[in-house]
Order: sequence, then C-alpha cells, then structure tokens
Amino acid sequence: MTWHVLGAGSLGSLWACRLAQAGEAVQLILRNEARLVAYRAAGGLALQTGGQWQRHNLPAELPNAEFPIARLLVACKAYDAEAAVASVAHRLAAGGEILLLQNGLGSQQRIAERWPQARSLFISSTEGAYRQAPFEVVFAGKGQNWLGDPQDAQPPAWLNTLEQAQISAHWTPDILARLWRKLALNCAINPLTVLYDCRNGGLLEHRSEVLALCEELGHLLTAIGQAEAADALADEVLRVIEATAANYSSMQQDVAARRRTEIGYLLGHACRTGAQQGLALPRLQALARRLQTKLIALGLPPD
Repeated sequence: MTWHVLGAGSLGSLWACRLAQAGEAVQLILRNEARLVAYRAAGGLALQTGGQWQRHNLPAELPNAEFPIARLLVACKAYDAEAAVASVAHRLAAGGEILLLQNGLGSQQRIAERWPQARSLFISSTEGAYRQAPFEVVFAGKGQNWLGDPQDAQPPAWLNTLEQAQISAHWTPDILARLWRKLALNCAINPLTVLYDCRNGGLLEHRSEVLALCEELGHLLTAIGQAEAADALADEVLRVIEATAANYSSMQQDVAARRRTEIGYLLGHACRTGAQQGLALPRLQALARRLQTKLIALGLPPD
C-alpha cells in the first residue's frame, strides 16, 4: 500500500525517505505547482544521516491528483493540518487511515471528527530533524514515535513496517496521555525561551517561574483525568532543559525566523481546556497574554 506523505518538512521528509529506503511505496503530495517545480528541480529529497547524504527522487503530485489515498501521513504544522487534509479529502478511501504527526493538541481531534470515514491515528514523536535547505533534511537525533487511536485500542497490522524502516514505533492505547505530557513540557519551556530570547539552558535562571508553570500544568492534567501525564512533570522539564541547554526551542526558532508559531495548539489549547473545566490557570493565562503581545509586536499571528 502506498504511503501518501502530505508535507515535505523535516519530519515528513524524514519518514518519507526512511520508508522509501525500506522498499515501501511513497508518494509525496506538495501544496502547489511552484513547490512541485522546485522539488523536481532539486532532484528529490536529500536526507543526511550520520554525516552522509542520500537523495531520494520520490514521485510527487499535487493535492488534486486523481488516485485514491488509503494511507495518508500528515506532517505539516498543526495550524495547516485541517486545511491540508481538506485539500485531498475527495481522494480519501473509505476505511483508510490518516496518520497525524502534529505538535500539541486540537488539530488531531478536529480532523478525526470531520473525516470519520477514515481512521485517524495520533502520533507523538521525540525525533529530531531540521531542514538545512528546501528538500534537504538533517536527521538530528533518533527518538521514539508513539502511535494510538483514542477511539480504537487495536494496533494496525502494518505497525512493524515502521520498525523495518528504522522508525522506532510503539503502539499505546492511551496516546492522549503521551500528547498531553509532551504539550505540558512544551508549555513549560517554549514560551519562556521566546519571551527571554534564550536557549533552553537560559531558563535555569528562571527556575522558579518554570516550576510554578509546572505546578499549574499539573493541576490541569489532573483535572482532565491525565494524572499520569502530570507525574513528576517538573523533574522531567528540568531534565529536558539541562539536556538541551545549548539548543533553541522550536518556538524560539520559529519566532527568530519570523514564522508563525503553534501557540494555539500548545499554550492556547491548555488555556482553553482549563476554561472548559472551569479551572483557574492564572500563570498560564498570563504567560499566553505576554507571548501574544510579543508576537503581535513582531508582526506574527498571536494564535
């Protein structure tokens, strides 16, 4: 079965190249004609692993192509995901699958609700990759990929295909706990790195503020039935900060490059969920306001 990959960014390209290396049929879907022309001019996707480059001239098409899609990997940003799926929705086969590789929460649920004829699988990934140039991706760090379906605990029969492609994949019947834990980590780290314009390690100078955010995030997670995701959250946040001290967070990198952030699916989703629960989250709400003020001042969308 063909893997249709929608989004040739860092993780989408990483998955596409590794699947192709394993002999899987891969078809890229690029958003417009200009992007398709640029891809063909580049000669395909280039992936650097262990310092070695390898180019993969994978077939590519536009969303309005005619062939049906049975397995769709959506690897674009959270704020683009729903519109991206809508652009190929007429091609989705009944009983097909949509794999959602987005940060935060909110976009996955909307897609699952809007296209119930396909099974939506949520993915939480800790792998590292970045684009060096258009269609050139560096594999920066092997991590884990957790897959799950909040509506169906049965794993798909093809799961071992990912391991064969050297994509470390694990099935979990509680994928929302994984995604909420990652969301909480991002909420405790990423916004502050933007506000203080620092590497992750710079947050050690703001330890009390980080810990206060972790405490409030823990209250939120417990209130929504995700107590497991709240367990020892502050300890893990500090470990991540120390282990990635020299790195810039993804949100800080987006702001530095004047790109839209995923605040609406991270901090925004946390604040909206708290409001739905009638839960007071003064620190998170104040953080969201501070971050939105800075984004607006920089001419960036505040959501």
